Formats: sequence, C-alpha cells, structure tokens
Amino acid sequence: MNRGMTFQTAPLTPAVKWLLIINVAVWFVFQVILEGFLRVPFTSIFGLFPGKVLFDFQIWQIGTYMFLHSLQVTHILFNMLMLWFFGAELEQRWGTRFFLIYYFVSGVGAAILYCLGVWGYALVTGSQTGLIVPVIGASGAVFGLLLAQGLIFGDRIVYFFMLFPMKTRYFVALMGLVQLASMMTSSVTGGEVAYLAHLGGLVSGFICLQVKAWFDRNSWKKKSTKSKGRNLRLVVDNEKSDKPPKYWN
Repeated sequence: MNRGMTFQTAPLTPAVKWLLIINVAVWFVFQVILEGFLRVPFTSIFGLFPGKVLFDFQIWQIGTYMFLHSLQVTHILFNMLMLWFFGAELEQRWGTRFFLIYYFVSGVGAAILYCLGVWGYALVTGSQTGLIVPVIGASGAVFGLLLAQGLIFGDRIVYFFMLFPMKTRYFVALMGLVQLASMMTSSVTGGEVAYLAHLGGLVSGFICLQVKAWFDRNSWKKKSTKSKGRNLRLVVDNEKSDKPPKYWN
C-alpha cells in the first residue's frame, strides 16, 4: 500500500510512538521468539478467531488481534509505516486522547464487523472456514486512519503509484473499492488478506467521526446559547423615569 501514494514526513507523536513500540515488541518477543522458536501458542489465544469470539465469548480478541502480525517482516513493516504516516498528523490535529479513541474504535469496530460478516456468510453458505481462521494485524485501525486522512485532508494531492496525481479523498475511495472488489472475488474471509476487516475499519472510522461531529455540534450550540444568554439585556421602565434605563445582565 505504501507504493500507492507519497507522504509528507510527520514527526513521531507520543501515541503513535508508543503504539509502534508496543506492536514491534509484541511481534518480536511474543511471536518471533516465544511462538516461533519456543512454540508457545500465543496467536491462538490473542488472535481474532470469529468462532471463539461469537461462541466461546473470548471477547478480548477483538482488541488484542490488533497488536499481532504474521512472522513475515513486510506485514508489520507496512502496517507500522502506515500508522506513522497516517497517524502522526491526525494526532497533532486531534490531540492524543481522541486519536487513541479513534484508533481503537476503528480497530475494534473492524473486528466486530468482521465477526458478524463471517458469521452471516457461514449461515448463508454453510462454510465454517472463516470462523476458525485467525485474523491478525493493525490494518483495520490503519484503514480507519486512512479514511480520516481522506475526509480531513481530502484536497491534498497524492501520487498514485508515484505517477498519477489525485486528491486524497479519491485515493481513499479507490482503496475502499479495491478492498470491496478483492473481497467479492475471494469470498468474505478474503484468503490470506482479511479485506472485510479493512472495510470494517473504514466503516467504523466513519461512524466514529460522525459521532464526534454530532457531539461537537451540540457542544458548540450549548456554548453559543450560554454566550447569548449572558449578553441579553432587558430594558425596563424606560418611559416612566428620567433616569437612565435599567438592565438585567
């Protein structure tokens, strides 16, 4: 995915820095060493297994899967680069608190929608494969960050495959269509790539931003009403006295 556009270098903001450190540490210590060499079944406990979430109530997996990656270096490398490129600028704009809320809402929402989608697919087709195949990686949350970039910095020009200039909003729309087309041509589970989880990250991020916008609008209205209330002045007894008017302030 990093071949598709060019980025402005962003500073390493606090939340992004710690997310990078935690992801890399979990991958190297728990997956490469403990699981890869010592055969500790780490992924089977903390990866996202839709069947275990839905029927065994292993709910923690909808959050822990975001910190696991395959043993291929490219998987975690691309995800962490995208987290840095997309996330740092958003954290600067929103602040650390909302950035973390948005990141986890996108990632957890992607997991929930994936589980529901796989369950529905199993009911319709009878295929149980998606319920037992684990999903790992921060891609769901990263796609949420990608959506926010497209909505907030939509007029910024990026270069698709380093050749074709397009606005960020169109790039995000194109990426969403690619994920949808890929999912439709490879089943809901997506083979080795969980395209449905990517789409779930886009949807969850969009819902989160809509909720934030609703709260912001209501907060602004309340502040505006209070401000107008303080400035209201009621004139009384203007015609009954030669004294200056009296006001309720």
